[in-house]
Amino acid sequence: MGGALQQQAAAEGRGGFANCRADEPVEVEPREIGAAGEVGAVQLLIERFDEKIEVPAERVGLAGHRRIMSRVVRSALHRLCGLVTATSRVSSASTMREATAHAAGRINLIGEHTDYNDGLVLPIALGLGVSVTARTRGDRFVHVASDAAVTPREIAYEIGHERRDGTWGDRVRGITAALGERGELAGFDARVTSTLPAGAGLGSSAAFAVAFIRALSDLFALGLGDMEIVDLAHAVENGPFVGARSGLLDQLASVYGTRGAALFLDLRDRASDTIPLPRDLEVAVIDSGTRHAHATGGYNRRRAESEEAAAHLGVSSLRDLEGRPLESILDRLPPPLDRRVRHVLTENERVRSSVEALRADDVEQLGELIAASHRSLRDDYEVSTPELDDLVDRVYAGGDVLGARLVGGGFGGSVIALTRRGRARAAADRVVASSERARLVAVVP
Repeated sequence: MGGALQQQAAAEGRGGFANCRADEPVEVEPREIGAAGEVGAVQLLIERFDEKIEVPAERVGLAGHRRIMSRVVRSALHRLCGLVTATSRVSSASTMREATAHAAGRINLIGEHTDYNDGLVLPIALGLGVSVTARTRGDRFVHVASDAAVTPREIAYEIGHERRDGTWGDRVRGITAALGERGELAGFDARVTSTLPAGAGLGSSAAFAVAFIRALSDLFALGLGDMEIVDLAHAVENGPFVGARSGLLDQLASVYGTRGAALFLDLRDRASDTIPLPRDLEVAVIDSGTRHAHATGGYNRRRAESEEAAAHLGVSSLRDLEGRPLESILDRLPPPLDRRVRHVLTENERVRSSVEALRADDVEQLGELIAASHRSLRDDYEVSTPELDDLVDRVYAGGDVLGARLVGGGFGGSVIALTRRGRARAAADRVVASSERARLVAVVP
């Protein structure tokens, strides 16, 4: 590599930098490449070449040492490592731009598996979320690092050459592929930090996508509006890179949700209303610590069953069945489609009743509705697990909990426990103390 760099320096020298020289090889150990990744290895090479190269002061002038390095050395380093094309240009630090964005996670107070059926939901934004800081590079390459306990910890690829690999990086690839088709994107480095547990049913995937799109919109002056961000994040989640056939609940909650209030959303027309939480209400959010590998497949299968039931009944959406006698609908369906439809239709009614209970400050009625929601998710929609059911049962044992249920898509994740103000933390602590994996994530509000 040292000889190639000397040839590059000599070639550049004929254009006015003949006094630049690199007489010794510049090397990076394999173990360092493994720790830093390809992009980090390039930076190590640049720094070590900087230590060896000598440029007379009169040649540096106002450009500065770093700018000379970018003209003489950096393009060669990138080509040698196969990270950029021969025509790429690396921007100097003085021209780099940076943007930071944040997006919140959520709990869904009630209204589970209704969003993709044009139904009703009632999410509450959490104080936890995902932050993304992005900086321009000056080429067409993307390098993203995450502080989460994920594999891999870093990804790198070229815009326009996104390839799915089944990791968290697929969401980033989906975003850049979508924006790249519009010709609105260049290369960037990004760092992701999160206070949300991944896979806990708290909207971490949507928060990740929303924060990332917001950061890139600011970084490249794309001017994306809130609803454009919602739609793009949802398209990525449902697109070829991720393939989770989810509804719009998580993206809408992340963009429009607020702390201390529930967001009443009608997914048929995206109408919304903000419902303040009663002062005497608290909700403990407890991560069960369980994750199931078939969660995405099970979620997609439930959506397919909903669509099959709608087709069987001759409607475009299960929402079209509202107002018809429930038993007459269920009699026309084979199992398990009858149970799936019963959950969706009764869950929409529970959301409406929950809104009334919130407005009336009736936390006991709200607790009963939340308990009924869990039973329906367990028995009719069959997305609970023995671990989640056991956690819900143990939450009730302390006596302070008015209602509890699984939250999110199910097949693992979290439960919420509704109490009167001042009692949620103690109720959660009792459960967590007797569990090897469960932990308290948050108390709302």
